[in-house]
Amino acid sequence: MSIELPKHAQQQAITSIERYFRENMDEPIGNMQSGALLNFFLAEIGPSIYNKAVADVQENMQARLQELDYEVGKEEFSYWTAKRPGRK
Repeated sequence: MSIELPKHAQQQAITSIERYFRENMDEPIGNMQSGALLNFFLAEIGPSIYNKAVADVQENMQARLQELDYEVGKEEFSYWTAKRPGRK
């Protein structure tokens, strides 16, 4: 599975890479080079970031599912232990 950015996000990323090189490196980088570098990062590092995000979501969902037992779960066979009005 390859990770692809929407066209608008891809263009913003390329522009950001070009700016980074202008401000932090000895030589600027062109549009085609920036696109190639972005594609390399998406192919090489993208899956690790994606997998981490999936693991974070799974962890968050597991925590929410555990809370669900407490929020909506009902005690079973509690008729005799429940306090009912009118009974002593």
